[in-house]
Amino acid sequence: MAITEAVENYLETILILSQKQPDVHAIDICSYLGYSRPTVSIILKKMKDEGLVTVDGDNHIRLTDVGKDVAERIYDRHKVLTDFFTYLGVSRDVAAEDACKVEHDISDETFELLRKYYDKIAEEAK
Repeated sequence: MAITEAVENYLETILILSQKQPDVHAIDICSYLGYSRPTVSIILKKMKDEGLVTVDGDNHIRLTDVGKDVAERIYDRHKVLTDFFTYLGVSRDVAAEDACKVEHDISDETFELLRKYYDKIAEEAK
């Protein structure tokens, strides 16, 4: 399984949920993403087979080291892009929506330069 935009979204969702609550279950992912239980179950099985998540006997979903690396990279991009777009004057909700679209497609090179630029202007604004 390639790490597609959809898989990145699932991994990011598991990361976000795990920061808010002690245990993450498939139903939590369904609620967060607005997807049906069968859809989530199919993707979770594939992600488990690929070593991106584990599911224990109590159906607690956890990110593996590989899954966590991907999730943290995507979530970091999401936060930085949201903040940057907000800085430009975009409303917070629209900025978060747009960041979700861009975070998957922007190159590492472009993102790192954007991050450096944003960090510089944010520091100067203090």
